[in-house]
Amino acid sequence: MAENKPVIFRIKRQANPSDKPHWEEFELTWHKGMNIISSLMEIAANPVTREGKPTTPITYDSNCLEEVCGSCAMLINGKARMACSALVDKLEQPIRLEPFSKFPVVRDLAVDRSVLFENLKAVKAWVPVDGSYDLGAGPRISPEEQELAYPLSRCISCCCCMEACPQFNEDTGFVGAATIAQVRLFNSHPTGSALKRERLAALMGDGGIQECGYSQNCVEVCPKDIPLTRSISEVSGQVMKQAIGDLLHK
Repeated sequence: MAENKPVIFRIKRQANPSDKPHWEEFELTWHKGMNIISSLMEIAANPVTREGKPTTPITYDSNCLEEVCGSCAMLINGKARMACSALVDKLEQPIRLEPFSKFPVVRDLAVDRSVLFENLKAVKAWVPVDGSYDLGAGPRISPEEQELAYPLSRCISCCCCMEACPQFNEDTGFVGAATIAQVRLFNSHPTGSALKRERLAALMGDGGIQECGYSQNCVEVCPKDIPLTRSISEVSGQVMKQAIGDLLHK
């Protein structure tokens, strides 16, 4: 993009959860290396709309600025992605910024994504220990097992997969791909597998893995390239196997 060429942002704003949303446009001067978060910082330093009207800085979530914390996820030109790694030079103008549509709006671009953490608690997404600080050496994990587990451990809880999923909505209560991938991760751990039956049972109820329509939107938008569809397939097989086993043993 040429020097001094303006960059236009069209941002969806909402003062509070009950307020009606509206749009405001902002214009910044292009400079090398601009991304969405740095642009929002510039707007915060001089919160004046494109029409010259003073306004308030845009509210958004961000922290690490290097695609690790997952907090700055939003809709950028209609696509769920991370704002810190979205480069202005690679985006069509005007650049349209919106909050995620499937999560309660807190203010402007900030949303409440606590549903993910409730889902993770429901499937016991942790490795259980007995509370002792001196348990000795843990079970050995082969390099092959480590290589399978590492991509699953890269989840940053950004919720992009849930936003892009057509099955994640109020009607289904679907837990989403991120939660299912974490079930696969912790079930594959020698210590974590102690809760395997409970995790799989949690995915048999309302909003469980049967709600997945396998649209594969999740794996397309995941910023960390997590094998989400493979995880859904594998965990689905485990759920089915356990359900049939439970039925036969009644």
